[in-house]
Amino acid sequence: MKTLIAAFVSGLAIIFNFNSLGSPGSNGILNSTDTVTISLKGMKYLGSVNDRFQSYNVEMAEVVGGEFWRPYKTMDSLPAQGAAFDFSNRNQMFRKLPPVNLADKRLLNLAKGLAPAYVRISGTWANTVYFQDNDSPGTKAPEGFANTLTKSQWKAAIDFVRATNSKLVTSFAVSKGVRDSSGVWSPKEAQKIVNYTKSIGGKIYGAELFNEPTIPMAGGVDTSYNGHNFAKDVAVFRAWAKKEVPGMLLIGPGSTAEGIPGQSFAGLLKGFITTDSLMSPGPLPVFDVFSYHYYGAVSMRVMRGGPFSIKPENALKPEWLQRTDAVADYYTALRDKYSAGKPVWVTETAEASAGGDPFAATYLDCFRYLYQLGSLAKKGVQVVFHNTLAASEYSLIDQDTHLPKPNYWAALLWAKLMGAKVYWAGKETQGVYLFAHSIKGRNSGITLLILNTNNTPITIHIPSGGEQYTLSSNELQSGRVQLNGQELKLTDDDMLPTIQGKQVNAGNVNVPAASITFITFENAGK
Repeated sequence: MKTLIAAFVSGLAIIFNFNSLGSPGSNGILNSTDTVTISLKGMKYLGSVNDRFQSYNVEMAEVVGGEFWRPYKTMDSLPAQGAAFDFSNRNQMFRKLPPVNLADKRLLNLAKGLAPAYVRISGTWANTVYFQDNDSPGTKAPEGFANTLTKSQWKAAIDFVRATNSKLVTSFAVSKGVRDSSGVWSPKEAQKIVNYTKSIGGKIYGAELFNEPTIPMAGGVDTSYNGHNFAKDVAVFRAWAKKEVPGMLLIGPGSTAEGIPGQSFAGLLKGFITTDSLMSPGPLPVFDVFSYHYYGAVSMRVMRGGPFSIKPENALKPEWLQRTDAVADYYTALRDKYSAGKPVWVTETAEASAGGDPFAATYLDCFRYLYQLGSLAKKGVQVVFHNTLAASEYSLIDQDTHLPKPNYWAALLWAKLMGAKVYWAGKETQGVYLFAHSIKGRNSGITLLILNTNNTPITIHIPSGGEQYTLSSNELQSGRVQLNGQELKLTDDDMLPTIQGKQVNAGNVNVPAASITFITFENAGK
């Protein structure tokens, strides 16, 4: 596994050149003085998303206990400006994690607040995991695998999914330990997991065969692995699943590292396989859901500077926020080409790969988080899985304390207020982004989401009264968030606080600088 991760991150360093995204600014916030007028009757219905649209990942490395990205506060150094990190010092880059306690009261309470959701238990470690199908403590993984998943660890994951009103999505081992004499994938490990899951009353709702097959060097397969191998593997996977796990959604290909404008990936990363190369050989891969992963940047753990890095001063600029749109268009076109009519899921995404940048754990990243959800919903993407729930800087919940980060509060507001029906919210102005959904749990009404990235307040003119929920912070790169001026935090017994809006009347509403505002209109005529 250490070799596989090193190959992956070293390959990333090959891909990315060293320039900055956009031009530097004092804080990346734009200026606007326009009044934005909202017309509820003019909101055109665009379509609907899955009821579990906002979902999240729990890394297999967390479940089994393994190496994951070291928190910045424990790192001694970072790459020099314009240089990639020296991965020979692995202890500086990665930290060994004990298996996560998925029964922790605080973690469970926070996860319940995001329900209903899909929970995807996958990641690089899932590609090489051996399922120890007995009641003994975990032992060393046999040849062909890199890590061991015990029955007790998997049961804890199933119990977590059940307790949080979630549905389980996963992926299976694809390493040399599961391949037959011809080098083709066999379901022997997957069958063990499926059988045990059924025996304890669990259900695998959907599965990707391979976590990120575009970078197969992280899958523990032969270095010569190609699209023809993938096609054969998927054919076996599909035949097995339809017979042994009827009703389980087959999700794929789960591609990553493509579609960002101005970049060509083929040939730059050793062993990289394009989605076209994965999906075009026969027998043509067939999936029930077309999936991809998206990271708009690589974290400063790996490199500092370049078009695939993002600095805090640029984090509110449209060039950064709208990068997710270009990648969604790219993969949607591939869906149309190879899996026409199938739903699109983003099965892994966050601020930056390799654990996220330090500001991923601050209020500043809430704008990207909510812009991405709002924009992808408008484009018809059905489910978005944030990576991760509680590991590294990009997590919603702090890895060590299990306390909520700013993005958690953004996710909680989305979970409580944004329903499945999607509408066109109206004309935007500079630095202001508008999104509209049905009210969560209601047959009628509209929730309007306003992202004000400007460094001055703006005025929103609304046609009727509603309930306002405004998220703000005293500093952009702060771990503290206020709702309508009151800091959000857990109660003394680790329960979520009551989320209450404030009444606003028809007419002009002030939206503060660098703020996020939800307004619910129960009488919107929708």
